[in-house]
Amino acid sequence: MAMPSTPRPSLNRPLIAILFMCATTVVLFPSLNTAMKHLASIYGVPEVIFMRSTGHMVIMLALLMPGHGFAIFRTQRLGWQLGRSALQGASTGLYTTALIFIPLTTATTVAFTAPLLVVALSGPMLGERVGPRRWAAVLVGFIGALIIIRPGGAVMHWADFLVIGSAACYAAYQLLTRRIALYDSSRTTGIYTIVVSLIVSAAIVPFFWTTPVSWIDWGLFASMGIAGGLGHFCMVKAYQYGQASMVGPFDYGQLIGAAVLGSLVFSEFPDLWTWIGAAILIASGIYIARREAVLTKRRQVLT
Repeated sequence: MAMPSTPRPSLNRPLIAILFMCATTVVLFPSLNTAMKHLASIYGVPEVIFMRSTGHMVIMLALLMPGHGFAIFRTQRLGWQLGRSALQGASTGLYTTALIFIPLTTATTVAFTAPLLVVALSGPMLGERVGPRRWAAVLVGFIGALIIIRPGGAVMHWADFLVIGSAACYAAYQLLTRRIALYDSSRTTGIYTIVVSLIVSAAIVPFFWTTPVSWIDWGLFASMGIAGGLGHFCMVKAYQYGQASMVGPFDYGQLIGAAVLGSLVFSEFPDLWTWIGAAILIASGIYIARREAVLTKRRQVLT
């Protein structure tokens, strides 16, 4: 039996990793969210999710089927895969609905609570121990989120809580991804990611369907699948060429793309308090990422 090959030294290319990650976070994902925000306000959330899910599935099948066939659907944990897919679908539905009502930058920033929720949920879901430093970072991060939302103030919108719900679903989705990785390949997990969204949206979209009125809208619908598929591909490549502790913080580059596209397309300009809350939230998230990297190295040394 052949021994598993070791990673090639040439794959350790931090600059290429950063470029792939920035392509995802600064360009592709903000473009995807911008298209979703525009289309959902015209055609409704079910149609947007159906078109996005269809495009995503077509791209995944085109990438994976030629080399692996139907073997990519073989899973040792079907229930976990479907549960993870359902969480992803719920996260997307809540986030897309929120985009209709609140600025793109605000939604993007509040969604950054997901890494904090991953830490908070890792204990009950995975049995991991969370130390006082990371709990403190989680608390500070949520203070940043409260500054952005400002409960009870005139700026607060009820859709802000949809984004928090979306972040909670996404955090649980990430934690379940960790558990499934022990049993299924990344290819199988990738193909199941969008299955529940596709099935559910296909079942209900006939009751909400509105035929796109222009080729521009058709193009935007197509771009969602392309941006989503390429975004996930570039993210995988980023983690292939660079360490997670180095690449991960660049996920916050989404705020740059969201701010630029929000102002250009929707004339949305974040106020000073939104930027202050975003800075606190991002600093907290980066600290947690760095802290987990340190703890991971310690565990590797001890083993």
